[in-house]
Amino acid sequence: MLNSDKIKGRMKERRIVQADVAKTLNLAEPTVCQKINGKRPMTLDEAKELAKMLDISDHEFGTYFFAN
Repeated sequence: MLNSDKIKGRMKERRIVQADVAKTLNLAEPTVCQKINGKRPMTLDEAKELAKMLDISDHEFGTYFFAN
């Protein structure tokens, strides 16, 4: 399960909004919102691209994308 709070916090730190994520992932903004909020699943490719966008290291990846 995605750690929505950590993702949103990192987006805020980096001044990245959902519209930026939507454009990068080639998705509609409502879809990105649903994925970040855990309403829809995020693919591994989407997670990797988002991690790159948010400068999340491989070491940190699990804490952002595999929360309990």
